[in-house]
Amino acid sequence: MTTPESDVPSDGSAVASSAQGAAGDARPSRRGKWADLAAVLSFVVLGFWVTGRLWLDPSSDVRDNQSDQSQFEWMMAHGARVVTRFAYPFHSDQMNVPDGVNLMANTSVLSVSLPLAPITLLLGPRATFLVFLTAGMIATATAWYFLLSRVLIGARGPAWLGAGFCAFAPAMVSHANGHPNIVSQFVVPLIIWRTLRLGEPGRWLRNGVLLALVIVWQAFLNLEILLMTAIGLGVVVGVLALGRPELRSRIRPFLAGLAVAAGLAGLLLAYPLYVQFFGPGAYSGLSRLIRGYSSDLASFVAYSRESLAGSPRTAAGLAKNPTEENSFFGWALVVLVIALVWWMRRSVVVLALAGLGLLFAVLSLGREVRFDNRGTGVPGPWAALENLPILHSVVPTRWALAITPIVGLLLAFGAQRARELARSHPAARGQIRFVTATVLVMALLPIVPTPLPVARLDPVPTFVTSGAWRPYVAGGRSVVTLPLPDTTYAEPLRWSAETRLDMPLARGYFLGPDTRPNADPPKVALFGAPPRPTSSFFSTIRRTGAVPPITPQGRVRAVDDLRFWRAGVVILGPHEHEAALRRGMTELTGIQPAFTGGMWVWDVRSLTD
Repeated sequence: MTTPESDVPSDGSAVASSAQGAAGDARPSRRGKWADLAAVLSFVVLGFWVTGRLWLDPSSDVRDNQSDQSQFEWMMAHGARVVTRFAYPFHSDQMNVPDGVNLMANTSVLSVSLPLAPITLLLGPRATFLVFLTAGMIATATAWYFLLSRVLIGARGPAWLGAGFCAFAPAMVSHANGHPNIVSQFVVPLIIWRTLRLGEPGRWLRNGVLLALVIVWQAFLNLEILLMTAIGLGVVVGVLALGRPELRSRIRPFLAGLAVAAGLAGLLLAYPLYVQFFGPGAYSGLSRLIRGYSSDLASFVAYSRESLAGSPRTAAGLAKNPTEENSFFGWALVVLVIALVWWMRRSVVVLALAGLGLLFAVLSLGREVRFDNRGTGVPGPWAALENLPILHSVVPTRWALAITPIVGLLLAFGAQRARELARSHPAARGQIRFVTATVLVMALLPIVPTPLPVARLDPVPTFVTSGAWRPYVAGGRSVVTLPLPDTTYAEPLRWSAETRLDMPLARGYFLGPDTRPNADPPKVALFGAPPRPTSSFFSTIRRTGAVPPITPQGRVRAVDDLRFWRAGVVILGPHEHEAALRRGMTELTGIQPAFTGGMWVWDVRSLTD
């Protein structure tokens, strides 16, 4: 197949006759190299602008999603453990003792945590998290820039515009609140590039192998993004094959290369995917509650809280949380995108992108269309799809995330079209450039990203950093933290990450199967392990600050749970309800705690031996 830019109309003709032509036009001269450097440096500035507060304050965390940051720091430590201790990469028993965690079914990000292991070992998991988050955004913008400037368009200015949007749009900055695996989409342009090269005659084997390798790379970064990329590419390539008969001569090498890519990627991913779907800790789809996370129809014209024109007030009620503001584009940009599609409507690619964006938008509305935080009673198409295999593991609102690169491409194509129009009408060149700049500023200035808000963290207690817990976990025992870690309290994962996962935890923050007898459907994904009497007891204290009535039966259940967790020690760090948590554990076990290393410590080995 040839590349899309050859179909974008420019004053009645194509921007470039082929990918080779576009690349040839964009061969870097000295001036071009300086332009490339300036573009990349601007992305560096934007990346550090968004994450700057985290870099300036080493004791800070992302305010709006501290749990996910703790989880990713744990994952970074796991990658270092795989490199240094040859730990099994796809499952870990250092969290959720004794069952462990299926890391293939969670965000293990091995394609990043393994190469960044030296940073984890030298500077710690928080530094690795920050490098992952910041460099991921910068690399995403850079990859889109070179794809657009070298392959799809051949012009640096429009490429810079489109790439900057693809990496720093409101949805991407929203996910920067603790989701570095989602903002790190630098592999997606590589997949697009290698897919477009499949149609080259005589190179189907090489091109197929290279495409397979980048697919595997993305699979170990984020499978959800890979699925959306595959669907998007499938639609655009299919439309090109149908809408441009001159490309059909390239179908045979394209299909041959695609078969090689699918076969090799399938072979390399067969075992990891087997572990993900059938191994210990595998689950069968997300819960109905999570699958109900959808985009509000009103959010498409609203402004994200991390945008210049946005605030928590403008986003209130239109997204489930600050990390999932996937569909916030603002009125001006929505109007501009509609106008661009109409202006370039003779382009097959533009129409395909517009149709694809509309499809993703509709799917993101979920099983029922909501408007301004109210149900409309209108069913969405997702209601008929959400229970299908693979799709039952997709959060519907994230289909709107896939609209971001589509808008970025349309902005780049539109800017290039305006550029060509100005060249072909020298007398009106100044006016055309003025109108283009004005329209872009009006649409994009309101969504310029603001720095991520941060919150101060308590330092890791000395009891953890000094290794004073080590004697208690000898013989395969675990550490039980109060409160026990879950979705809303993942601080113990950060403590464990600081020990390079040497400190094994009971329970944790992860996705695992709901194995309770009344689970419906069975083995559906649950955040954390199924509740036990003692974990529920301390969850109540954390939520209310009050100690529930303690009965003899409750004491027996507490000992049973400690034995199940193979507990060697129970620890309590600084907490809002520290006094209630301490009293609850003391009355349950009859053991008086000792305060050492900044923590209350219960030696429970006598109960669990």
